[in-house]
Amino acid sequence: MTDRKLKQIADAVKASAVKISRLSDQELRLETKRLKQELSEGKSLDEILPEAYAAIAEADRRVLGIYPFDEQIYGAAALHQGCLAEMNTGEGKTLTATMPLYLHALTGKSTILVTANEYLAYRDAEQMRPVFSFMGLTERAGVSRTPDHSFTNDEKRVNYAADILYTTHSVLAFDYLLNNLVMRAEDRFMRPFEFILIDEADSVLLDGAQMPLVISGSPRVQSDLYASADFFVSTLEEGRDYETEEKSVWLTEEGTAYAERFFGIDNLYAHENFELNRHIQLSLRARVLFLIQKDYMISDSGEIVLLDNSTGRSLPGMKLRGGVHQAIEQKEHLELSQEQRSVASITYQNLFLMFPKMCGMSGTFFDARKELRQVYHKRVVIVPPHKKLQRIDREDRYFMTAEEQFEAALKEALNHHATGQPVLIVTATIQDTQIFSRMLVDRHVPHSVLNASNAYWEAEIIAAAGRKNAVTVSTGMAGRGTDIKLEDGVQELGGLAVIGIGRMENTRLERQARGRAGRQGDPGSSQFFVSLEDEIVTEMFPDQTEAVLSGKKSISHGRLKRLIQRAQRTMEEQSVATREQAVRYDQILRRQREILYAARNRLLDGEAVQEDLLKQIVHENLKRFVKSHRSLSESDLCRYVLDHLSYEVNPEVLSLSPQKDSAGLLNRLEAYADGLLKQKEDSFENAEQLQEFERACMLKALDEGWIEEVDYLQQLQYAITSRGTAQRNPIFEYSREAYHSFENMEQTMMENIARNFFLAEIGQGSDGKQMILFP
Repeated sequence: MTDRKLKQIADAVKASAVKISRLSDQELRLETKRLKQELSEGKSLDEILPEAYAAIAEADRRVLGIYPFDEQIYGAAALHQGCLAEMNTGEGKTLTATMPLYLHALTGKSTILVTANEYLAYRDAEQMRPVFSFMGLTERAGVSRTPDHSFTNDEKRVNYAADILYTTHSVLAFDYLLNNLVMRAEDRFMRPFEFILIDEADSVLLDGAQMPLVISGSPRVQSDLYASADFFVSTLEEGRDYETEEKSVWLTEEGTAYAERFFGIDNLYAHENFELNRHIQLSLRARVLFLIQKDYMISDSGEIVLLDNSTGRSLPGMKLRGGVHQAIEQKEHLELSQEQRSVASITYQNLFLMFPKMCGMSGTFFDARKELRQVYHKRVVIVPPHKKLQRIDREDRYFMTAEEQFEAALKEALNHHATGQPVLIVTATIQDTQIFSRMLVDRHVPHSVLNASNAYWEAEIIAAAGRKNAVTVSTGMAGRGTDIKLEDGVQELGGLAVIGIGRMENTRLERQARGRAGRQGDPGSSQFFVSLEDEIVTEMFPDQTEAVLSGKKSISHGRLKRLIQRAQRTMEEQSVATREQAVRYDQILRRQREILYAARNRLLDGEAVQEDLLKQIVHENLKRFVKSHRSLSESDLCRYVLDHLSYEVNPEVLSLSPQKDSAGLLNRLEAYADGLLKQKEDSFENAEQLQEFERACMLKALDEGWIEEVDYLQQLQYAITSRGTAQRNPIFEYSREAYHSFENMEQTMMENIARNFFLAEIGQGSDGKQMILFP
């Protein structure tokens, strides 16, 4: 889709708007019914788009008093084409979204907008509901005004049944997982995915793409290896025993040999040492990759509280998966919390790729356009601003030390503040926010620090940053999605002054920070103050940084500038590589998840169980059992029957144990099992009851097997990282072992299906309903 074609679509909308504007309110409302009728008669969305966009744009004008600009219509055209539309802060993304949302809602299929947090989702849903309601469509918020409120399944069903749903990335992801854990078809609450519009899309498609969302279930048996693994790791030396790169850490060959001597084992990577290897990897990650006051803090009650490093917000109640949380607790000598099994898991990346039609909006796509094209097959379209940008972006200032950097930034902030001009100080890290706040306190400068744990309060602070004399200190991502509107008289003072402290992880974050100023043609300015001691520089080039700062090596201003810029480029390249690897890991889990969920849904939907399928499963199980024993003792046979076929052992079966003819033994066992099968089937009043019971047995076995598989793959991904040191490809190793694990899971499921069928008992609950007591 070329820019010229998008312009033609926008022109067609404006042409249709002339006729639409003459309609009465009642006639305008009837456009929804007419357009739906045209779709049902075979017209495509592309064909009705001009009239649909013109209709909802007119509704925007009549209900909200705001009509979309030409640029917003152009952006809306790009969104319908499945593009990622880059629109600057303040260019009206919320209003732009009404057009593609209305168009796709006309199909009667799932139409969803997701955004960064509950505040934005609820705000936008409330603001736009009168417009959609005016046009005869239902619109709901998938989040509550009260963050602690949780919707019931019935409430969720109402939300997802609406023509248009506003919700958050995380709520949608967890709802998807929960929807695939229900035990009855009538408990499902989601419709099939169709169209999704992602607000602030780069935040989730890139920055949050590799973070898995995990639902935890029953607790694991608590391991006693955390303490010994942590002690072992505390004795290691970086460079000799382990190495780090791209947020990963692994044992070197020397470190592996040391581990084998330390624990008295022959091969750390042998299957029987899987749990030990896993705990060593967890302890390595806890000690090397997770830093206190950066990634987590310790609460007054002695608990680990995670920190969102991009916003500075604490994340109470959230825990790291796969045992990392417990490893950090051990590192800090805290009481270990219970490690939970992973019951279901998905990444945002794979969640959004499930939608047949996906598009997104953000102010900062362009720098990552190649990665977005490669991973999501999406084109980035730059939507021109409605008014010419007036913001002055001054050149970065470079310093040797953090002290010089902060003092210069403080002086600049005080100069702006002295005139009454509002100042927004944006820092690269949470710690820098705290440091600069203390400096302002020392100078008796009233200010707000934006690292609140509540998105609603966060939005209020950032919205007030455009008032006279306002000084706001914030991390880069905090308050995103909320415009900073200038108070009367602030334009004459030069608008909002943005001061950036520290080189950020990528240029997108810096563009977002600069974009806080100069909204909709307002005046404003931005300038970054960076130094050799910025975290990104010391992390990427520790040796060079240390040599210069210690005086062992001199550096010119030009080389200082190039080194800092190269640190950011290197960090960006590593982040891309990390995301690519995360995609490849998750693709393996995704294939398994799709197979399992499809089978699960067929069972929930009441698909008839194939005739004699149970018999085939039982026979296959018996074949494996007989094949796995060279000679069967009476106790072996007795144990198998009691565990898989019957609570009573027929003496006739025990007489089979001395049999040396395995084929004969198998035939007689199959005949015995067939008799039990027939006996169980005859206990049901009709075929429908039998089918329902068989589906319940299969569903129970499938769920138990999948829970074990998800949990194992979570652990495997951590444990396998270190195998790259042995000239092995971790992705290949993970793929191979995941394949074997899937095969084992299928066999276990078959065993449990038969076991459930033979040993489950049907009873009656206190409410009189039938219930199945599984073994």
